[in-house]
Amino acid sequence: MMFAASTIAGPEIDWAGLSPLIAVFAGALFVLMLGLLRSRAVREILVPSLSIVSLAVAGGLSVWQWGERTDLLAGALRLDELTLVLTLLFCVAGIATVVLSWRHVAPREAAHGEYHALLLTSIAGMIVLVAAQNLVSVFLGFELLSIPLYVLCATEMRRASSLESGLKYLVVGSVGSATLLYGLAFVYGATGATDFAAIAAVLGTGGGLASDPLLLTGVALTIVGLGFKASVAPFHQWTPDVYEGAPTPITAFMAVATKAAAFGVILRLFDVALIDVSLDWGPPLAALAALTIVVGNVGALGQSSLKRLLAYSSVAQAGYMLAGVVVASRLGLQATVFYLAVYLVMNLAAFAVIVARERDTPLGDDISSLNGLGATRPMLAWPMTIAMLALAGFPATAGFIGKFYLIDAAVDGSYAWLAVFIVVGSMISLAYYLKVIAAIWMRPAEEDASAELALPPPAAEPVLSGGSDEATGARAQGEVVGVAVLFGALTIVLGVVPSPLFNLVRDAGEALGLL
Repeated sequence: MMFAASTIAGPEIDWAGLSPLIAVFAGALFVLMLGLLRSRAVREILVPSLSIVSLAVAGGLSVWQWGERTDLLAGALRLDELTLVLTLLFCVAGIATVVLSWRHVAPREAAHGEYHALLLTSIAGMIVLVAAQNLVSVFLGFELLSIPLYVLCATEMRRASSLESGLKYLVVGSVGSATLLYGLAFVYGATGATDFAAIAAVLGTGGGLASDPLLLTGVALTIVGLGFKASVAPFHQWTPDVYEGAPTPITAFMAVATKAAAFGVILRLFDVALIDVSLDWGPPLAALAALTIVVGNVGALGQSSLKRLLAYSSVAQAGYMLAGVVVASRLGLQATVFYLAVYLVMNLAAFAVIVARERDTPLGDDISSLNGLGATRPMLAWPMTIAMLALAGFPATAGFIGKFYLIDAAVDGSYAWLAVFIVVGSMISLAYYLKVIAAIWMRPAEEDASAELALPPPAAEPVLSGGSDEATGARAQGEVVGVAVLFGALTIVLGVVPSPLFNLVRDAGEALGLL
């Protein structure tokens, strides 16, 4: 009787704090159900529109929760400005991806409902990951983020390279997940705790990583597991192949949102749970950052594929962002979050142009597809030019402000030599970024490609690299050009007037009270 009368008290649920996550999950459920309807208008218009609405609602709810700093679900998740800033970035990246996918072939081949439901579920996993302050919730968010992306990379099912991309990402991602799981298990075994604050309390009374081989092994394996997801060298080998083979809108999403999620959890894990042993993990992580900068920039030099070039570029950019992590300071956290935001803006502008050129020409993502773009398509030429200059760190662009912020953080944290690597890496990057700009403004348009565009491809061979239903490949759709112009303009605006973004990341830095 006493057992029957007893009740199990569950954790108190803060529905308002969880509202951005609930909005994304609800959107995934609704678009999945709508995608089952036979109406073409519902599948091709209503499903993407509802995806955008759910992400916009999630972004609005994040703004509504601004200033709230509280634990959610018995401390498994943390609601603070760091979580909310990154959630806004995920929502922006998701909306841009939906727009770039609007008339792409991938949603048609994978079914619109499933495609957009997987995208929203991955975004939900990202929110869980960056809010996690418990080892268990870290792994849950990591897997919820990763599994939908394995499928999304292979959604162009008639193209062998897309299927290969999905398979490679599945295999390498599984290795990364297993490595991360082992690392988290070792950390738990060494500390006897799963909550970040409890781990920090245990480490605050210990003798450092070197005195505990179990903890040292756990931290090392955790770095490797998260390094796979963040494309940190030498764990970046999957990045060029997967970026090249995946549908370009998904590549754009992975390049910006996945990296933001990976660095979000890296910041919270290392600058909260492991902050008391930062003198032990800081130098090895700094060496890893330097290696990543060199490998990424050198690897990009010989690339002719724009997607592979941006893949190696993303490796180098991961090295720059690691500089903000290794200093283990509030300034470093703010610089990293700031750079994640401007990196999203710069890359979405570039990838939107690539999507447009895949639809305009039969050259795919080859750099030659940009030849003569300045004369024929200035609305695409300028966003791509601005994006390349910003990624290289030219003044008056958001990329310049972001790199300057990271250099300041590195010098302030006694890692001046790493700041030198950032400067030298940016100088090396000019060789391949300026190559893209030269193709746009200094080379004539491909005459053969122009001739091919006058004729539609045979009906039996649908265009798989880009997409209109008529498969004419004639002109890029207006929404794609709009994305390119919008984010190209934002790249300049944030470079000239960065103060609003500074204010956001300052709040994010103040949210982690242990720093």
